[in-house]
Amino acid sequence: MIQSVPKVLTFEEFLEWYPDGRGRYELHEGVIVEMNPSGDHEEVAAFLNRKLNVELDRKSLRYFIPRTYLVKPPSIPSGYQPDVLVLDKDALPDEPLWKKSSTILQGKSVKLAVEVVSTNWRDDYLTKARDYEEMGIPEYWIVDYLGLGGRRFIGNPKQPTFSVYQLVEGEYQVSQFRGNNRIESLTFPELNLIAQQVFSAGE
Repeated sequence: MIQSVPKVLTFEEFLEWYPDGRGRYELHEGVIVEMNPSGDHEEVAAFLNRKLNVELDRKSLRYFIPRTYLVKPPSIPSGYQPDVLVLDKDALPDEPLWKKSSTILQGKSVKLAVEVVSTNWRDDYLTKARDYEEMGIPEYWIVDYLGLGGRRFIGNPKQPTFSVYQLVEGEYQVSQFRGNNRIESLTFPELNLIAQQVFSAGE
């Protein structure tokens, strides 16, 4: 799933290094990580992208889902590419790196970040949850369609789980949805989506 390039970089060096139009990479505490998602993973992400775009069009919100981007948490040399990212167009003038490198530095610019779990589940449940919380991203979804996450995150026995993290007084509170549960989102309260629909997109 992931191949690391063993050289420690600053975020600025990573931006200079990043190959134009070839591959998908993240920076994890100074280490370049090449992301090689499976076809099933991509189908789940594409399904969510499509459903969320329908919501954006229906409600005429000034939000959008970019095609290429980086999210940079403060104080550490990291840069992530969530599988789906919903941005607030009105907040982007305050983003100093947006025009030049499609990089988001402020949580207020993000309405929703979504990570679809692969074998690197610790990144999604531990590292990225911590960093997105610190940034102040108000809502974060972890879509564990294969039930790969640790038991302390998805329970025992493991099963496919859709976790919605919402920022409450600076800390994430999590709600989890499985099977025929309807997913509940503060960002998209009218979203009519069942957890199993999402999981089945990867089958």
